[in-house]
Amino acid sequence: MSLRNTYDFDMLVNEAEDRVLEELETQMARTPGVCTCQDCVVDMAAYALNKVRPAYRASLMGSVYARAALRPEYAREISQAVKEAIEKIKSNPSHD
Repeated sequence: MSLRNTYDFDMLVNEAEDRVLEELETQMARTPGVCTCQDCVVDMAAYALNKVRPAYRASLMGSVYARAALRPEYAREISQAVKEAIEKIKSNPSHD
């Protein structure tokens, strides 16, 4: 029995992903010289997501709870992780 074939995991969402992408867009707009190619942007998102606590939900009601749990300290955690990601990838891009 394969869980992926038996259950619908499309409902499983990491709220942190949306938050990181929003913050990444904001900070990239304020950061001169940051590469906006596909590889670098995805690397920045992955780096930041690996630094923050996940906030998974599996239902609409779970979305309400997950968003309520995303307090200001979590927003600061995301902001800092995105800042580090931009600095790291900017100084070590995925390309020449």
